[in-house]
Amino acid sequence: MATVNTQIKPFIAQAYREGKFISVTEEDVLGKWAVFFFYPADFTFVCPTELGDLADHYAELQKMGVEVYSVSTDTHFTHKAWHDSSDTIGKINYTMLGDPSGVVTNNFGVMREGQGLADRATFIVDPDGIIQAMEITAEGIGRDASDLVRKIKAAQYVRSHPGEVCPAKWQEGEATLAPSLDLVGKI
Repeated sequence: MATVNTQIKPFIAQAYREGKFISVTEEDVLGKWAVFFFYPADFTFVCPTELGDLADHYAELQKMGVEVYSVSTDTHFTHKAWHDSSDTIGKINYTMLGDPSGVVTNNFGVMREGQGLADRATFIVDPDGIIQAMEITAEGIGRDASDLVRKIKAAQYVRSHPGEVCPAKWQEGEATLAPSLDLVGKI
């Protein structure tokens, strides 16, 4: 399984984005922040609520220099059909990766064994292609894009402020911590 502080593995995938089919590789991800947002399948129940929520936060993420890649083991053709037939999915402007071969899903270690479906998983990747955060939830537990935005802001802050860390529930503009021997047992 992919883990925090490891490099994303090479891949090539076909995708649907803004009315076009495109090819995406790990090289396309490098140089900017990225979110890989895995979900089990198109035309399901919890998945469209999550993808729609993420679409509602996409402009904010773009302003933060973050690109979003939703990923399921469906094809890019299926993504287009879903995009064209659902008002919720129709508002998506980010890249929807098709992964019918399971390469990307397996690279991140979130393939459900024997099912051919991705787990509900999120990975935050820095501009160097290093995984900075990950979250995996059970089938029935949907994710919250506003908390994802908060986590990305924390990851970006820590990257640009060496020697500082963000405490629990940290929000942009709030105090951070500078780990030191003086803090041990004082928090």
